[in-house]
Amino acid sequence: MESDQPPRILIVLHQATSSPGRIGRMLVEKGYALDIRRPPLGEPLPVTMEDHKGVVIFGGPMSANDPEDFVKREIDWCGIPLDEKAPFFGICLGAQMLVKHLGGDVTAHAEGMAEVGYYRVHDLRTDTTNAVMPPAASHFYQWHREGFTIPRGTELLMKGDIFENQAFSVGPAAFGVQFHTELTLAMHYRWLIRGFERTRMPGAQGRREHLEGRLLYDAAIARWLDAFLDNWLAADPRAA
Repeated sequence: MESDQPPRILIVLHQATSSPGRIGRMLVEKGYALDIRRPPLGEPLPVTMEDHKGVVIFGGPMSANDPEDFVKREIDWCGIPLDEKAPFFGICLGAQMLVKHLGGDVTAHAEGMAEVGYYRVHDLRTDTTNAVMPPAASHFYQWHREGFTIPRGTELLMKGDIFENQAFSVGPAAFGVQFHTELTLAMHYRWLIRGFERTRMPGAQGRREHLEGRLLYDAAIARWLDAFLDNWLAADPRAA
C-alpha cells in the first residue's frame, strides 16, 4: 500500500443499491478507505489482497447455492484472502459463501423457519478476554431463511435457538456471522418496506417487533461492532 494513502478495505456488495451502512461509516471513521465492488454487476474482485487491509463480504438476495457464475466465482475467490491470511469478515451470504468454499453446506431450515428480526444469540466461549470477536450481544438482527453448517477446521463461536450456527472463525482473522450489524435506521426502514413479505414467514417477527427491537438492542450491537472491527483489523497476521 502507498504510505501516503489510507489503507483500503475491500467491500463486496451484491446489489446496485446496497450500502455498507454502519460498517462502512465506522471503517471510514477509523481511517480506512473503502474499495467497493459489486460482482453481480460485473465488477471484478482483486487477484491478491496485497493492496487491501481486509475484506468484508456482505449479504444479498441470492443464495450461495445459486448456479450463477458470479456466485461460483466469488465462492472460489474466498480462497485468496484465506491463503494470504488477510482479515476476512463474511456477513450472512458472505459467511455462507465462506462456508461453501471450506466444504460446508448452506441449507434451508428443516421446518421451514426463517429468522427475520432480532433474535437471542448465545456465546459458546468460556473466556473472551483476548478474543478478536467480542462477547455476543444479547440479540442480533437477522434477515435470512438459510443457514450453514460448520466446516472442518473452523470454530463455532455463537449459536442461536432457531438456526444453531451463528458465528465462526477460521484462523486468527477470518470470521463469518449469520446476523447483520451494519443496518442504519434508513437501511432498516428500506428493508422492512421492500422486504415486507419476509416478515410474514414462519418464525419471522412483524414490523412493529423490528422497530421495538431496534430501540432495545441496537446500541449494544453498535458497540459490539465497533469493538470487533478494531480487534479484527489489529489481528492481521500479515502485520506481525
